Amino acid sequence: MMADSLLSSFPQGFRALVIGASGGIGAAFVELLRAQEHCGQVVSLHRQSQPPLDFALEESIAQAATVMKEHGPFHLIINATGVLHTADFMPEKKLADLQYAQMQATFLVNTFGPAMLLRHFAPLLDKQRGVMAMLSAKVGSIEDNRLGGWYSYRASKAALNMMIKTAAIELKRTQPNAVLFALHPGTVNTALSQPFRGASIGRPVTQAASEMLALIDSMQPAQSGEFYTYAGETLPW
Repeated sequence: MMADSLLSSFPQGFRALVIGASGGIGAAFVELLRAQEHCGQVVSLHRQSQPPLDFALEESIAQAATVMKEHGPFHLIINATGVLHTADFMPEKKLADLQYAQMQATFLVNTFGPAMLLRHFAPLLDKQRGVMAMLSAKVGSIEDNRLGGWYSYRASKAALNMMIKTAAIELKRTQPNAVLFALHPGTVNTALSQPFRGASIGRPVTQAASEMLALIDSMQPAQSGEFYTYAGETLPW
């Protein structure tokens, strides 16, 4: 469990919002944040929450943000959503595997939905101390791509990174104290990574979430618009 002083950069009674809280990492974020004595409120959103937030239903994102405005402003917003594979598909290994349905499903969750979160939820950040961390992936780095494959996932995360970078530039003009950044969680033992040796090489979700919260705690406005690993290393776009 984290020490209560871990999130010391956030004010007493700070409010946190976790989107994608039904997933492994999202649920761990919620649990750890609720254990923080100086965290005044933790709100979790997902497809079955009240209000529901479903990336397949664009209007649900705006509606959820409208409801959340009554609970804000938020000092911390974390987007923990993401899809690599489903019951219907696995990551593509070669060009011959590409097809519209998989690309559309992957971009919906990894790019389009998070982009709408940026639109509707970034304005809910606290004006003095507001951090919005968007989970991305190292394989979304174009410069770091050495192995190829995983076309839709790589491309959707690269597109997400561009959305984050562009939104951070705009946000700096209206909310200069805000921090918006892309966060690579590393390999975590969740349903997303298990088909790829995740159970043997991934960190437990509680450890991963704790490490990411430690990084989030250290983030300052000058670092807004950057791409970091959970260990605080800067990743190339």
